[in-house]
Amino acid sequence: MLEVAILDIIPGKETDFEAAFAVASAIIANSPGYISHQLQRCVENESRYLLLVNWQTLEAHTIGFRSSPEYREWASLLHHFYSPFPTVEHYQLVLEPGS
Repeated sequence: MLEVAILDIIPGKETDFEAAFAVASAIIANSPGYISHQLQRCVENESRYLLLVNWQTLEAHTIGFRSSPEYREWASLLHHFYSPFPTVEHYQLVLEPGS
């Protein structure tokens, strides 16, 4: 299951966001059902980031991580950087090259 979030950061706060995200990365990486994640910065809009998180199941993210005390710590580190608050969607693999 792939979690996709477009993160629009308050302009001028990108460096602070990236530093906070480096700390927050350890929080999500230790969550049950977590597989991997990556954060990418938009070339055309330097205040926009793409967060991709691979989870074993949808519930590992929506129930396990989001209802955990660790999520509250994640939120306190990151949520104040967002404007507007991101929409998070989940995707299922349909076709993989070579299959």
